[in-house]
Amino acid sequence: MWVRAKWLVLWSLWAARLARQPTAPLRVSGGRVRGSVAHDGSHAAYLGIPYASLTEDNRFQAPGPEPTWKNILDAVDDKTICPQPANLMFDAHIGRQDETGCLTINVYTPVFPSPNKRPVMVFIHGGGFKEGSGTPFVYGANYLVEKDVILVTFNYRLDVLGFLSLGIKEAPGNAGMKDQVAALKWVRRNIGAFGGDPDNVTIFGESAGAASVSYHLLSPMSAGLFHKAIAQSGSSISPWAHQRTPEYNARIVAKTMGYNIEDPYELYKIFKNTPADELVKVKIPVDVKKVHINNLMFSPTVEKVFDGVEAFLTKDPYQLLLNGEYHKVPMIIGSNDEEGYFFTGLEENLQTIDIAHSLPNHLLFPTESERKRVAGEIEKLYMENEPISESCLAKKKLSRFYGEPFFNYPSMAETELLLNSSNLPVYHYLFKYDGWRNAVKLLAGASFWRAPGATHADDLFYLFYHPLIPSWFDTDIINKITTLWTNFAKYSNPTPTTTQLLPLRWRPVNLKEPQAFVLDKELSYIPMWNTTSLKHWKKVYSKYRNL
Repeated sequence: MWVRAKWLVLWSLWAARLARQPTAPLRVSGGRVRGSVAHDGSHAAYLGIPYASLTEDNRFQAPGPEPTWKNILDAVDDKTICPQPANLMFDAHIGRQDETGCLTINVYTPVFPSPNKRPVMVFIHGGGFKEGSGTPFVYGANYLVEKDVILVTFNYRLDVLGFLSLGIKEAPGNAGMKDQVAALKWVRRNIGAFGGDPDNVTIFGESAGAASVSYHLLSPMSAGLFHKAIAQSGSSISPWAHQRTPEYNARIVAKTMGYNIEDPYELYKIFKNTPADELVKVKIPVDVKKVHINNLMFSPTVEKVFDGVEAFLTKDPYQLLLNGEYHKVPMIIGSNDEEGYFFTGLEENLQTIDIAHSLPNHLLFPTESERKRVAGEIEKLYMENEPISESCLAKKKLSRFYGEPFFNYPSMAETELLLNSSNLPVYHYLFKYDGWRNAVKLLAGASFWRAPGATHADDLFYLFYHPLIPSWFDTDIINKITTLWTNFAKYSNPTPTTTQLLPLRWRPVNLKEPQAFVLDKELSYIPMWNTTSLKHWKKVYSKYRNL
């Protein structure tokens, strides 16, 4: 009998950890919200709070104001994502796509009180502007919030629904970026209710999220909404992150749907009246000669100016950075050393890839023969006379072409552009750590499993908790990276002092001798332009960039 009673007590204690423990209600601008305490007691989570509204009338425009509610909103569910192509990972763990109800925001706070307002870190998810969400299944708050900051994640419109631009008032472009602005405005209005400091907001993101961070530096709509920025493996000057021919892209989609139409107003009617789930499922014919990253169609673009419509971006990103027309804030910017493993692994048949056909789309050559000559130099630089094939050796060589011009070079070029016109610190990094949590490298295929380094998005698993990866893996590097990132959010300096954990001070970039801070098992420095091929890209861009 005593044994049974003891078992019941233990079972009750264990079950209590699984039961939702509600927080006290808070008032935000839409009404009162109530969150829940995480099962491990590490933080409080407020999930799925609506921050803006969508209707049929503003499908391709800026979002409307946030909804309001009378009763207490139980903010315990984030299982809604914006419409996107089928994604087995998200579909399995989130469950539903909802066009008009997907603009939601998640807030994670420490459970213990603080006498001071806490720094706020707002994360913008990646996914090529095509897929993804702010779900805690991928972006768990545990590691960052335990460093005494508030973390915010959110959803924004994606693919054609987020980035259709027809050059008309009804579909001017950048709807997804205007969602992001609405989310940042919501944070500005409401984060104080959660104990956050609206005057100490750091935006950070990875891949398309990093490109978004870079765009917010450039947009007049984003002025005053953030105070520091971190861009991980993405830039507004990345070739895949800028839509140069938006109206042409829209016509391609319409043609795939069976409509051979040029008029933008007729195109608008088609896109407006097609259900969201059908729009995002349209499969555009892929150019098999191009590398995968060059086949992305929808991303931010330069808008035409219309009366009564606030534009997010009206000038070319490179020109704005070159002219110093951006919001000056302290910044961390960098990339991973083997970005290309993941994208090489996505290709179904590498032997169809043509380097001349796959050069970044914002290079302009005077003749086709000049394009082929430059492509030949680049192919020799990477492949070293090894033919492009499915062999492990060829894949590893080719992967550098998938990574450097599309991710590493843009981050380095943006670093230099920022420093040309700002006296605020810019910290540049190269993430190289190869550990148990390099989950994306595992997805890249067997050719890369034992290859050194970190591929695209591997760094995320050292910043965010993931329920499928045991927390005891790689705890030292998790502690290093999260401390650097949260120190920056608190002090505008990732290493305000040296410690046993961080024995090397991370210095801002000096343009006379630019160096990258290496994030690895041991911290160190290397020259920012650290490979022959990256230096070659610098020469290519100086001669052929299409301004």
